[in-house]
Order: sequence, then structure tokens, then C-alpha cells
Amino acid sequence: MQVAIVVYPGFTALDVLGPHEVLGRLPDTEVVFVAEHPGLVVNDLGSLSVHVDAGFADVPEPDVVLVGGGPGAHDQLADGSLHDWLRAVDRTAAWTTSVCTGSFVLAAAGLLAGRRATTHWSGLDQLADYGVTPSTERVVVDGHYATAAGVSAGIDMALTLSGLIAGDHVAQTVQLIIEYAPEPPYRAGSVDSAPAEVFRSAVKTLTGSLPDEGAA
Repeated sequence: MQVAIVVYPGFTALDVLGPHEVLGRLPDTEVVFVAEHPGLVVNDLGSLSVHVDAGFADVPEPDVVLVGGGPGAHDQLADGSLHDWLRAVDRTAAWTTSVCTGSFVLAAAGLLAGRRATTHWSGLDQLADYGVTPSTERVVVDGHYATAAGVSAGIDMALTLSGLIAGDHVAQTVQLIIEYAPEPPYRAGSVDSAPAEVFRSAVKTLTGSLPDEGAA
């Protein structure tokens, strides 16, 4: 099985490295990073680079496609070579998936119209602009599409996908190997559980401005 993970300038590292850690441990699986312009691709923090050897033409029929998110996803919404490739490989892929704002790239390519999908909480409502039904679930599976909410949810999505591909026993074995048993020190990991002042701080960090007083 071949898993193709798309990266682009400004991707969020955990969006792709979390699923890479999970899916790369499945039996008989090859994970390949693919980009429009092979070479060093720098993440959104500017502190990590992935060296990509494969361009789109080098990966014509992956079994699983994964598009991560990040600030750079905004630059991947215009129709172009990435969208052409996504539409082509989606015809034969067993699974087309995304993490965080990567779902906007899939949606902009026309792949999620009429489907349920999720993304980072800050942009969830905007999925409807692409004919997508937004879901607040952490992982959404609709047909052969699987989408994950923000950043860390990519690990959950990859484990879900592993179970669907290789069975629960294999997925649980991978989960144990990577010791994925999160016990965060704070209950601020979702909009519903985060204190109001934390929510406002997060929105300001993401957008540069504070939300309305009535928000969250």
C-alpha cells in the first residue's frame, strides 16, 4: 500500500508527521511525501523542513492520499496542478484524507461537495461555502473520505483509518507502539472546554484580533 502525503510551503508539521508516524507502521506500507515542487519544503514555523523527492507525476496511483493543513493551505485553494492531481488520484485511491485546514484544499478541488467533513474549529463554518456539511466531530468518515479536526486530530484520524484498512488489532498495536494515550494537563483542547479568556487569546493569535464579546 502506498500512502501519499502532500506538503506545501507553510504546512503545519504535526498535521502530516502524526499520521506519518501511524500509517508508516502499517504492514507492507510505503509512505511518500509529494509536493508540486520537490526539494526542501518549509513548515509554518520556519524551523522544520521536509525534503520531498516526489512530484505529482511521480505518484500517479496512491492508495491513500493525505493533505495536511497550516497557514500555507490558503495558497493552495486556487485551481491548479495540486487540484488536478488530487482529482486524478481520487478516482483510484481507496482513501482521500485531510487534517485540519487540509480539508479546504480537498473541498476547493471539488472532492467534498455534498459530504460531511471537519477542519480546525476556527474555520469550520466556512466549509459550507464549498457545499460541505461541517461537522464538529474530531474525525469524520464519509464514503472514502476521512477528515480530521485541528492538528493533533490527525493522529486520531490515522488510527481510525488504520483500523479500517488493517483491522482493529493492527491499529491498536500501532497505538501501543507509539504510546498514544493522551492525558493533557489542561482542559483547553476544544472550544467547548476552553475557558473564555483562553478562547479569546487563541482567536487573537490566529487572526490578529479579538472576537466579539458574545463569541464562545
